[in-house]
Amino acid sequence: MKEAIKVNQLSKAYNELPVVKNVSISVKKGTVFGLLGANGAGKTTTIECILGTKKFDSGTVSILGVDPQKNRKELFEKVGVQFQEANYQDRITVGELCQVTQSLYKKTAIYHNLLKEFGIFDKLKSPVSTLSGGERQRLFIILALIPEPEIVFLDELTTGLDARARRDVWKILSSLKTKGLTILLTSHFMDEVEALCDSICILKKGEIVFYGTVSEAIAQSPCEKFEDAYLWYTDEEDKEYENISNNA
Repeated sequence: MKEAIKVNQLSKAYNELPVVKNVSISVKKGTVFGLLGANGAGKTTTIECILGTKKFDSGTVSILGVDPQKNRKELFEKVGVQFQEANYQDRITVGELCQVTQSLYKKTAIYHNLLKEFGIFDKLKSPVSTLSGGERQRLFIILALIPEPEIVFLDELTTGLDARARRDVWKILSSLKTKGLTILLTSHFMDEVEALCDSICILKKGEIVFYGTVSEAIAQSPCEKFEDAYLWYTDEEDKEYENISNNA
């Protein structure tokens, strides 16, 4: 299986303060990779460096075999990006925003079908500003999928969605994965990570504290559930308490 994303020894600092430290990841084509960590762990900076929108201090990055900083135009047609925070004109409608996004690419999906698939086709003529948080979140995922990308980056993809809508999104993404889509996602929902991710990387203060599968993360921790294992990897104080309890 070929690599879709390859990151080697990536490091980035702001004003000499390290934010990402020697991060190396490999994402195979047609798989879902979870980049996890608490707020401030370095996830967003890592993604921005991978996408080539932020310069890094050292290391190497390749997406589909090319350098994202030197080949941004080439990758533009092949990579979809959805971020949690997105600002658009107040009066632009859902349909107009989809049309604008579609116009940026040579080859696109039929956005009407995506709107139906994600359950917001009835909002076609509604201003984006009137959508609920969950509806906006689904729209942002749709915008990332309009160019029919080979790779899509999803940031907190189901924030604001109810349980049923979250699972509907999972089913859609799992279906897209079977068709060859590569997905790199961030999430604070551990059930989502368990359901979707083939492999994960957990960051803490910009460094990798775990890399592997969900089952391996559980096995290499003192916990029986993944959510507890995740907290164990990311919370040093809890680890110290665990060690004290074990030695007591």
